[in-house]
Amino acid sequence: MSNAAVETRAEHELIKVSRKDLPLSCPLPGAPVWNMHPRVYLPIEDEPSHEASCPYCGARYRLV
Repeated sequence: MSNAAVETRAEHELIKVSRKDLPLSCPLPGAPVWNMHPRVYLPIEDEPSHEASCPYCGARYRLV
């Protein structure tokens, strides 16, 4: 499998999420099947910056 096949949306663009998306998990529901990895929960609400990155795919999230 090439590296291109495992890259995330737009090279880790910032994905804005709201409180209704909590608890935040990556991948998000509705993510493309080819881009799946084990679900990981990100404690974004505990971060001072309200930002978190997925340790698997590098997707970046911001709580707005």
